[in-house]
Amino acid sequence: MNKGQIVFLNGVTSSGKTSIVDAIQSRSPEFFYVVANDLFEETIGERYLREDYWKYLSEAIIMMYHTAKLFSDHGKHVLIDGILVERPGLTPHYKKVKDIFAGYPLTMVEVFCPLDICRQRNLAREHRGEDQSEEQHKLMARDIGYGFKVNTHENTSEECADLIVGHLFGELAVE
Repeated sequence: MNKGQIVFLNGVTSSGKTSIVDAIQSRSPEFFYVVANDLFEETIGERYLREDYWKYLSEAIIMMYHTAKLFSDHGKHVLIDGILVERPGLTPHYKKVKDIFAGYPLTMVEVFCPLDICRQRNLAREHRGEDQSEEQHKLMARDIGYGFKVNTHENTSEECADLIVGHLFGELAVE
């Protein structure tokens, strides 16, 4: 059985990752499962997040990667909606990702949006801090070997989805 494609959408909060995920799922002729930092954070009880947020989140994120690998092992495509940050428990984060997915069809996609635009998007969303994207940018892993890059300030989520699907499969997403 062929392994499914693993597409890691990496970017700060409000860069547009989740909107691209939604667009890929609604437009792509290829089916993708989704794993996301936010979804795996919800597997942790509030008490534990208050006690040691980064310890438990780091464990959940590593488990998310293994879950994506399991989908791929079964021939299923998977989108990872995440952010590579260098924090205790994850450091060196990008190296851990490369080790976990060694031998798998992993495409790292940089989801870029200027930080001032992310700040505006954060302000429009009541549950996000104004400076959250900038704070995450400072923690992001560096020297990531991206296979593809999209800019959500220059392109719509749908256009970004089309570009990613076209890059992966040589075909455009369709509505």
